[in-house]
Amino acid sequence: MIIQKGRIKAAGCFLPLTLNVNLSKELGTRHRAAIGITEESDAVAIVVSEETGTISVVIGGKITRDLDGKALRRVLTNAMQPALKKGKRNRWAPA
Repeated sequence: MIIQKGRIKAAGCFLPLTLNVNLSKELGTRHRAAIGITEESDAVAIVVSEETGTISVVIGGKITRDLDGKALRRVLTNAMQPALKKGKRNRWAPA
């Protein structure tokens, strides 16, 4: 699902897959699409594995895997902090 300005913009989307050949073979299409969209945009992707239920977050093409709720919150807060510290509007918040 793509959320933009606090609203659902699209669901059931086809996203660009990463072309990175060095990724683990464990990562499937969902993870590769999350990496791909963050390589091509300023999106932050959260991925929940269908098989294991593990949570990953992808920012700037870099994946952080096996997060619990507390760690996910910390990663997302840190990802948004630079913009907030510079006095910029949070790009993920509704306008």
